[in-house]
Amino acid sequence: MSLMDHNSESVQQSSAQAEHQGTKLSRTIKLPQAVALYIGAVLGSGVLIVPGVVANISGPASLLAWGLMTLLVLPMALVMGLLSARFPNAGGVSSFVTRAYGSKAGTLVGWFFLMSVPIGAPVAALTGAGYMTAVLGLGEQARIWIAVSMLVVALGVNVVGMKLAGGVQIVVVAAILLVLVFAIVGAVPNVESINFTPFMPHGWVSVGQSAAILFWCFIGWEAVSHLSEEFVEPQRAAVKGVTIAAIIVGILYFLTALATVGTRSYGLGSSDASLVIVIEKLLGPIGALVAGITAMFICTATVIAYAGASSRLAYALARQGEAPRWMGKVSDKFGTPTGGLAFLAGCFTLVLVFYASGAVSLTNLITFPNATFILTYLGGCAAGIKLLREHPWGRRFSWLSFILTAAIFPFVGWAIIYPLMIIGVYVIVSLWRRRNHI
Repeated sequence: MSLMDHNSESVQQSSAQAEHQGTKLSRTIKLPQAVALYIGAVLGSGVLIVPGVVANISGPASLLAWGLMTLLVLPMALVMGLLSARFPNAGGVSSFVTRAYGSKAGTLVGWFFLMSVPIGAPVAALTGAGYMTAVLGLGEQARIWIAVSMLVVALGVNVVGMKLAGGVQIVVVAAILLVLVFAIVGAVPNVESINFTPFMPHGWVSVGQSAAILFWCFIGWEAVSHLSEEFVEPQRAAVKGVTIAAIIVGILYFLTALATVGTRSYGLGSSDASLVIVIEKLLGPIGALVAGITAMFICTATVIAYAGASSRLAYALARQGEAPRWMGKVSDKFGTPTGGLAFLAGCFTLVLVFYASGAVSLTNLITFPNATFILTYLGGCAAGIKLLREHPWGRRFSWLSFILTAAIFPFVGWAIIYPLMIIGVYVIVSLWRRRNHI
């Protein structure tokens, strides 16, 4: 049986399953929206912070790490694209792992991702809001309210549907690309050869450390897999869409890093705001405002994509009986998973309340979902190894992505506690349900 036959059969099975459950998500995502959603999920706050951070670690040699990751991003993205095209399902990576290794493994991976977004999305919103408040000279309270507004917009867009979300993403991503291209092109006259010497001031080890950090800039392909059930043409939107997005993201990241190093917009405590410095050099004080607005756009695009992905996952888990039934509620008017979005709204509120009270810092929040995101990606790559047997390059890409992801996992440190807690809760609930025959 050909790959296209498998795709057709899998689409029919997914549709039949949804109809059997009495609910069905609307198919509204076309290729342009898919490309925008992929870019929005991957091109996150990292482009604002990471170029300067890794340049500070390994100097101009950080460009070697950027070049390596730019080349490796395509196979990482294609694994998720091929799986989404062949098995379009709101469960995303969870559904892939279920097909490959059984329902228990799939459900656990699903909960890893589902419990990453309630923390990761508020972190992204607070990051974008932080740039804006710094530019305007506002305080922490303003930062929180701006973050709240960004989260409300993201949830509201997802309630109306992925057709609107995809359209909004196209506009937002277009604005982001315009600002980044402007910053890159405008930085060219300020690039000086002296800024590339010494090229490797801290040795090869520092380049490896930079590469490990950069891995986080290229994670996000797995998020859009949860929207694959809503692709109008899964084969075209998933594979072609992820390929186009990967090329755009890889080039933009590398050129932004090149502009940062070439203009020496890092160091001396400014490494986490390198893009702001690049734009400010071009436009003066108004450049900082442009950078602040860009930061909000970038982070809002990320939150829209991840809120859409996780709410679809909540719907899929509820459909399988692996999450409370109310989380599977679908809007009669818009055909969107309002139960999953309500779950996220509650989690976002809780996280922001903890942050506002001072009980937890932004640095602490950032570390929590690290391990769960990596384990989700490991699960997806492992599923690709088994499910893409008839696609030789797909299997090779899966192995490459799995090895690279596994190499990063030891660096999560104490963040491993979070997935261990999720595993513990999952085991307890499973035992309780078995005892009560639920």
